[in-house]
Amino acid sequence: MKRLILGLIALLVFSSVQAAETNSNETNPPSITIGVIPGGNPENLREQGLNLAKELQAKLNIPVNIYISKNYAGLIEAMKTKKVDFAFFSSLTYVFAEEQAQAKVLLKKVWNQPFYYSAIITPQRSGIKKLKDLKGKRIAFVDDKSSSGYLYPQVALRKIGLKDKDFKEVAFSGNHQASIQFLEANRVDAAAVFSDDEKGTQGAWVKFGTNKKAKYRIIWMSAPIPNDPFCVRQDFYDTYPKTTHTLMFALIDILAESQDKNAYSEILGSRDLMPATSKQYDPVREMVKALNLELKP
Repeated sequence: MKRLILGLIALLVFSSVQAAETNSNETNPPSITIGVIPGGNPENLREQGLNLAKELQAKLNIPVNIYISKNYAGLIEAMKTKKVDFAFFSSLTYVFAEEQAQAKVLLKKVWNQPFYYSAIITPQRSGIKKLKDLKGKRIAFVDDKSSSGYLYPQVALRKIGLKDKDFKEVAFSGNHQASIQFLEANRVDAAAVFSDDEKGTQGAWVKFGTNKKAKYRIIWMSAPIPNDPFCVRQDFYDTYPKTTHTLMFALIDILAESQDKNAYSEILGSRDLMPATSKQYDPVREMVKALNLELKP
């Protein structure tokens, strides 16, 4: 897998490397700052960030800093004002960062696959077999900023004319595990959650369900959603292309060579990093346009 990823990167950056070779006088930047968004465990994030910075600094021989943003909008602003050179965005945040802060996507995280999915599920015993059957029913979403737990399902529901007011009850559980618990407790009739594969064998209901006898029906599955990207500020890339490519390889090496795949899970994911392109995030742009979304602090 690592060999394949490295080969893909070589193809991806070939033209940029050619351009860089015409500038043989490229010097190293005085330092590098990588921005991240707070994850599930702030203490783990800080610890992992410090360890990652040390490893990168040793590989690059350039001072590396980790900038932990308070929120999504704050990380975009940090790139826009050149407080960060690189950043790990969510797929949704990247779309805004590309437009507002000239973010250039380089890599994306891989957990189970390079993509994940959004699904709406219901207990088989419910009798609900299609999206239109949800009218007048109780549904659980994760929160109003969750891509797979709310935003993508909203696009599908609105296409058939269903809005939140058309449900008997709309519950925001706060996380995917809680949404599954709502289903198990019969608090809702359906739930919108993630799935790591399109068949649902790695869905949230499989990972978090406590009732192993429970059977669910997938009544809707999204198109593939690209995983979270790693990006560079365009003007930094233009000035330091060699440093950028070296950093990309260093991150891949660190994750691939780590004996503990969860050592940097808050930042790098737990499997691989692989090349990404802006076009792969077109489904996210379509979702943003369909819902007329804005990203506010």
